[in-house]
Amino acid sequence: MFQCLGEAIVHLTGVPVPGPVVGMLLLFVGLRVRGAIPDALNTAATGLLQHLSLLFVPAGVGVMLHFGRVADEWAAIVAAIAGSTVLAIAGTAVVMRALVGRQPDEPARAEGPDAGASREGGRPG
Repeated sequence: MFQCLGEAIVHLTGVPVPGPVVGMLLLFVGLRVRGAIPDALNTAATGLLQHLSLLFVPAGVGVMLHFGRVADEWAAIVAAIAGSTVLAIAGTAVVMRALVGRQPDEPARAEGPDAGASREGGRPG
């Protein structure tokens, strides 16, 4: 349903984004508004996740079918994989720094009965 809505929105607006991506965004917003995941969706998602490895079979077959081309262009493929990995790690680091900076400071917790004594310079008493 959401994929169909996403396709319709892309078709009507001409936005240069794939319809399934817009549909996934609509699904995310809908679930956030609802505040819970419906049981039917949870069951379907769990079933798909249990067999996720099967979805990689067509990609593997495609790679083997065009193995000669992969062999001819291996340097570009390795460069693209390495470059995208570096960009993904850098992007993750930037987002992580931004999110950690937004967290409120945790209050100092005393660890043990004498925790306050070392800060005050004497023994509790």
